[in-house]
Amino acid sequence: MTTFDDRENAFENKFAHDEEMKFKAEARRNKLLGLWAAEKLGKTGDDADAYAREVVKADFEEAGHEDVVRKVAGDLGDKSSPEEIRAKMDELMVVAKGQLVEEH
Repeated sequence: MTTFDDRENAFENKFAHDEEMKFKAEARRNKLLGLWAAEKLGKTGDDADAYAREVVKADFEEAGHEDVVRKVAGDLGDKSSPEEIRAKMDELMVVAKGQLVEEH
């Protein structure tokens, strides 16, 4: 193997790792968002956890995070706005990344 091949493999491995971490952070953020929304809906315990899983699953409907915003906004109705949900998602992404860093 040449130095070029080694460097190429290193970049490919870093890219794969970064994408995996991004996926995990988004899934964690969505779970945290689901728990936040569940609290606003008066859900606790297993009901809150089940709702959080629904929010995580909603992210697989289409690319981007607007599918999650639509689900949570639709469920919360007048208890929150799409803008507030997007702001909460930004806030929770920082929390999710921090949690992942602590775990590794």
